[in-house]
Parts: sequence; C-alpha cells; structure tokens
Amino acid sequence: MFELIKSENNARRGVINTVHGTVQTPAFMNVATCGAIKGALSAFDLKKIKCQIMLSNTYHLHLRPGDDKIKQMGGLHKFTRWDGPILTDSGGFQVFSLAKLRNIKEEGVTFNSHIDGHKIFMSPEESMRIQSNLGSTIAMAFDECVENPSPYDYTKESSELTVRWLKRCKDEMNRLNSLDDTINKEQKLFGINQGGIYKDLRIENMKKIAELDLPGYAIGGLAVGEETEVMYEIIDEVMPYMPVDKPRYLMGVGTPVNILEAVHRGVDMFDCVMPSRNARHGHLFTWDGIRNIMNAKYELDENPIDEKCDCPVCKSFTRAYIRHLMKAGEMLGMRLCVTHNLYFYNNLMERIRDELDKGSFENFYRINREKLNIRI
Repeated sequence: MFELIKSENNARRGVINTVHGTVQTPAFMNVATCGAIKGALSAFDLKKIKCQIMLSNTYHLHLRPGDDKIKQMGGLHKFTRWDGPILTDSGGFQVFSLAKLRNIKEEGVTFNSHIDGHKIFMSPEESMRIQSNLGSTIAMAFDECVENPSPYDYTKESSELTVRWLKRCKDEMNRLNSLDDTINKEQKLFGINQGGIYKDLRIENMKKIAELDLPGYAIGGLAVGEETEVMYEIIDEVMPYMPVDKPRYLMGVGTPVNILEAVHRGVDMFDCVMPSRNARHGHLFTWDGIRNIMNAKYELDENPIDEKCDCPVCKSFTRAYIRHLMKAGEMLGMRLCVTHNLYFYNNLMERIRDELDKGSFENFYRINREKLNIRI
C-alpha cells in the first residue's frame, strides 16, 4: 500500500496506493465529519483546492443519516460524490469527547447520543461494521482515547485494552471483506498507538500493534490536553518503533507549525478541523503568519488574504470584501475563508513534498517553523 520514495533525515516522501487512487505524502486529510466540509464546500470544491483524501466520521454518520442508509445509497463515495480516497475515523475519539457518561468494558462502550440521548453500544466489531457499510478506503481501529494527563495505571489498562480491541477489529474486517455484499472488499485497517503521555506505555503499545502487520499505523490520543513539546517528545519516542514500510498518521494535529514539526520527525499523514474551524471565525493562515480578517484595519484593504497565495479566493476577492461578509453574517464569507484555509494546508503539503523531492526540506522547515506561527 505504501511506497517510500526518499527520506531527508527523518522526514519522508512517499505515496499511498489505494483502490480509490493514490495519495502523495506527506498529506493532509480534509475533515468532512458528516460527509461535508463545514463551510459549504462540496466534493467538487475539494478537487479545486488540491485535496487528495477526505476524512469522515463513523460516529456522526452512524447517527445521521445512518450507515445502513449510506450503504443503500452505494457507500460514502457515491453518497458524497467524492471519488478519491476516504478515511473514516472509528468513533473512539467521539466517545471520549462527546459522551458525558460512558461505561467502558471489555466488550465495548455504552454511552448516550449527544443528539437525543438514546443509548448506543459501540464495540470493535460494530465500528468495523459501520465503516464497512460506509465503504471507506481506510478504516481506523476502535480505541479508547484517554485525557492527558491520566493516571499511569488507568492509561496502562486502557492501552492494553486498545491492543485487544485492535485484534478484534482485524478479525472482523477480514470477515466483512469476504462477504458478497461488502461495498469495498479492499478496505484497509490502520491501528492506533495509545499510551497517553507515558513514553514506556507508548513504546510497548507500538511494539505490540506493529506485530499485527497492518497496512498503516496512527498515533492517537495527542493534542488532548498535553503541552505541545510533550506531543513532540512522544512522537520522537514512538517513531523508531513504527514500521518503516507503512504510512504513519498523526491524528487530529494541527497547526501548520505542528505539521512541519511532525513531518520533520517522520509523520506522513495528518488531519485536523483547525483550518476550517478557524476560518469560520475569520482566522486565516498565510505564508506570513495568521491573519484575523475581522480586524478593523482590513475595512478598506484591497489586497487579497495572502499576496503569496494563488487560491481561487485570493485571485478574486479583497480583504475588505471578505471582512464585510463575515461581519454581515453572510455564508459566502465563511465559504471563502474555509476555501482559503484548506487550500493553504493542501498547498503547504505540496510545498513540503516539493522540498523533499529537491532535498531542501530542512532549510524550508527552519525558515517557516517560526514564521507560520506569527499573529499578524
């Protein structure tokens, strides 16, 4: 599934080959939680802003419209009209972040829907069944994501539970892929490394899940309360134990600088709601830093959001107009901001790949690691 083209120190340039097309890595996955980008962007819009792969969420699609209905519609690709690779999250993080009360047992997790309060049971097998109904390209294993910091003993038990659940996920996916009515019989399973902020637990967990020889591996449970430097330390500790010939995915991270730092450490894949979420509030990423388009100084500014950007928004609209739309509560303003931010992320990844191809990533990393974090 993964071809490593070249490396520059720890940074890697590769390609992921899937039944739904190829993904050049390092890559950012645009987050379409419910099958759409928040900000009124369609699958066809994503094509125009260099999106390679879309991420949707098992938990949310299970609740609405229902994974069984999506299967009846031919799967997530036909439902959304996105024809490239799709990765589906397992629902484990939503159990952690949305469920106020949850009961975690060996069999799975019982919790209440955040929409109407009805009781839900999610197990490794159920998560795999839902993701099989969705027909995604890559399915994530069902895991428990603990808050950082959590007590050592609890984190250890949780990490060991995640390994046992992963084995059940693998067995169930193999069974589902053998069925006649399965939408995508080539669906691939990625395992998730857990262990909180404890380096020994992270390493032990990674060793155990690597033995299962899965198509890819993710580092989960970071950016959920720990300091940024702690996150980088965990990545540094885990990376030597992640298989070299498999894609490495850092879940839910992060800022452009986070991405640069993680690529520098050997990560291949990223996802985060930050570019679209921040855009909906007028916080825009540029090559000179982060711009708050709501500021009064842009009221009569005829420049584009980013003079160094060639996205469809920067080619056509001024800061003054976009600020007006956002202040007036016009949906077009939000759509333009989200389009720009997602283009910026995808373009950043393209630039990173180009620099790796040329053998000049380290210089690019040093120049931009501080600059991209500046608040203009």
